[in-house]
Amino acid sequence: MMPPLDPRLTLALRIGAEEGWDLADIALEGCVAAARYVAPEPTQVAVPACALRRSPEATAEQMDQLLFGERFEVLTTRAGFAYGQARRDGYVGWAPCEALSPLGPAPTHWVRALRTYVFGQASIKAPPVLCLSTNALVAVEAVEGRFARLVEGGWAPVSHLAALGEVERDPAAVALRYLGAPYLWGGRDSVGLDCSGLVQQALYACGRPAPRDSDMQAKLGAAVRTVDDLKRNDLVFWRGHVGLMLDAKTLIHANAYHMAVAVEPLAEAIPRIVAAGFGEPTAFRRLQGLAT
Repeated sequence: MMPPLDPRLTLALRIGAEEGWDLADIALEGCVAAARYVAPEPTQVAVPACALRRSPEATAEQMDQLLFGERFEVLTTRAGFAYGQARRDGYVGWAPCEALSPLGPAPTHWVRALRTYVFGQASIKAPPVLCLSTNALVAVEAVEGRFARLVEGGWAPVSHLAALGEVERDPAAVALRYLGAPYLWGGRDSVGLDCSGLVQQALYACGRPAPRDSDMQAKLGAAVRTVDDLKRNDLVFWRGHVGLMLDAKTLIHANAYHMAVAVEPLAEAIPRIVAAGFGEPTAFRRLQGLAT
């Protein structure tokens, strides 16, 4: 028997019915029973970041976030929101229609800096038109001196961009750039992110695909036997939480205790998290080929 599909990653919409789906991606025909199947419309994110919400309301829970230039496959729209699926991590939800634009040229570069301004002209004195975070995607059409002209409009510092395929080697070093960034449930940009968002962004920058939530990330890599075997870039999981090791003893994680991305000894984090009711660590995982 085929295991049930994860609703977080299934582009199908149930409207009131307890069983079955009312609307589904045509690619799911034969996998889910739906009243109607639709080919999703490809769009891309045209703002620095936008929420992916649980329902088509501005006050609904933010489950994920979409970054500039990322692709979003739209199944349907309602009340100014588009229901669809993020192509990058597969998450589904409702994004504001005003944040999306028709699909443009394929991206050529990603933002390597923690954040960068995009200026209206090729000058540091020009007014900025955007501020983009790490892993935002852009299409470069020309380079003039220190600036790259973007197909999407504006000029970005060349030193803040990297060509697709040019990646970092050390997720822990990437995560440290976010140190002090505020904790934000469902966030994954430089001005607010959660535990799994931090891990996902650090791995993306290193060219590693990464799912969105910590329970999904707990399937990455191979098991590490004990806490005494941990080293840099290993992942530590609790129920509903994940952190990244900076070395054998020190953890970096976005967490609601500090309400920020923080660094602390793992030996202090474990009893504090246990006392908060989340239990002992549930898994230690290691991805191969990373800096140690």
